[in-house]
Amino acid sequence: MMTGDSDRIAANIAQKAGVDAYYSEVLPEDKANFVEQEKKAGHKVIMVGDGINDSPALSAADVGIAISDGAEIAREIADVTIAADDLREIITLKKISNALMKRIDRNYKVIVGFNTALILFGVGGVLQPTMSALLHNTSTILISLKSMENLLEE
Repeated sequence: MMTGDSDRIAANIAQKAGVDAYYSEVLPEDKANFVEQEKKAGHKVIMVGDGINDSPALSAADVGIAISDGAEIAREIADVTIAADDLREIITLKKISNALMKRIDRNYKVIVGFNTALILFGVGGVLQPTMSALLHNTSTILISLKSMENLLEE
């Protein structure tokens, strides 16, 4: 945890949040430099911030996450804005992201496989072009409808 707050406040928040290490009284450029160092070391960096002083680090991170109640510039620079002050929403965000990537991968495989089969059946003379077009369009509609399902279980 990095914060511009005093050491007393940072220690209190770190203890309540269960954070192992924290840095207090950190300047905005120091946050951004830390992010850059971690990226150079080969790490993927997610920066969560809510203030003007977090903006350079949000911009430098692989993924910047702003809190919706934070400064407007932080929300503008960040890649993602969460609409809650509860940082556990980041876990929900990760679950949604993982589920979406699985869905995209599954849809890609189904679409490529089905369309390849349609092409082969068309070239082999098994399907007429009109039937192939009908099957293609129907599969597109069905895959689109299936993709509208919730990503997470309620």
